[in-house]
Amino acid sequence: MSDSTQLRKPLSSIPTDLVSVADYARYAPSFIPHAIMEYVAGGGADEISLRRNRTALDALHILPRALVDCTAGGTQTQVLGETLRHPLLLAPVAFQTLVHPEGELATADAASVLETGMVASTLSSYSLEQIATRCSAPKWFQLYMQQSRDFTLSLVRRAEAAGYTQLMVTVDAPLHGIRNRAQRAGYVLPPGVEAVNLKDRPPLPSASFDPSQSIVFQGMMSEVPHWDDIAWLQQQTRLPITLKGLLHPADVQKAQQMGLAGAVISNHGGRTLDCVPSPIDLLPSIRQAVGADFALLMDGGIERGTDVFKAIALGANAVLLGRPQLYALAVAGKLGVAHMLRILREELEVSMALAGTPTIADITPASLWRASP
Repeated sequence: MSDSTQLRKPLSSIPTDLVSVADYARYAPSFIPHAIMEYVAGGGADEISLRRNRTALDALHILPRALVDCTAGGTQTQVLGETLRHPLLLAPVAFQTLVHPEGELATADAASVLETGMVASTLSSYSLEQIATRCSAPKWFQLYMQQSRDFTLSLVRRAEAAGYTQLMVTVDAPLHGIRNRAQRAGYVLPPGVEAVNLKDRPPLPSASFDPSQSIVFQGMMSEVPHWDDIAWLQQQTRLPITLKGLLHPADVQKAQQMGLAGAVISNHGGRTLDCVPSPIDLLPSIRQAVGADFALLMDGGIERGTDVFKAIALGANAVLLGRPQLYALAVAGKLGVAHMLRILREELEVSMALAGTPTIADITPASLWRASP
């Protein structure tokens, strides 16, 4: 749908046929302009990783145990030293006013009502302070390291002052991936939508290149952070730091050895480098590499309570939700996000009860069965 005048206004009540996270994805194109929808829904290049995120989860099966007393069960868990009502977090998603005028503020309201941790993006369309004021749930700040260390530090200090309790540094998107679906749709950031947290960022340096140089390697990649920058950041803040976007077990081990708090196993929702593995495929080997005590979170393709169950069984302490929050926000604002979260929480509870795993600690690799190839 290319004509935005035909778009529906956000709903004030939930339709009776909207009963799953996938239903929000089905409804969303009627509420989001076509080019923006393609930008949100699309992945990198041929979208092989995007599809794999879903099919890898589907390949796993839950192996239930019968006659288990689940009356003392619950989804409460500890993640990075914080108590969460359930192992669900709203992932850092940029520019949420693309799909709803209240953007991140509505998302923060929903997170508060459903007691769900929210990770606010550096590229949010409302300031990190405004989001913090609206969010009474656990709130973490996602940091994109900036070219200026002074400006990076100013973002960290603002997050500390606003009451954020964790830093999540995204490391898998130093530049945009090849996003052909968004290109074909003609997506550009609309007027009036901006990264307000970066308004005071110093001007980026201009550069010129000779024919032997690459705008990617000698240009875009010349100012991106390295491990030394993460070590510097550790010295600047007492907030726990997790790295978001790790896939290689050796990188996760290095983060652990540096004394970082944890890692988010992620391929950026299949949106950056295509043809990389699904996080759920790598999770078991990463958990084995770092042991039981290092915090591992995961995102990518989560649409059901059974998906959350599978991720926990293979070693995740919690999962993050990206696209689902945008779809729900577009369809019904804060009501939609709260409803989407309630669906997932209830699905997880039902999955745990029927699988005979009354607590998060009871969900182990033995709770799954994988068919032979």
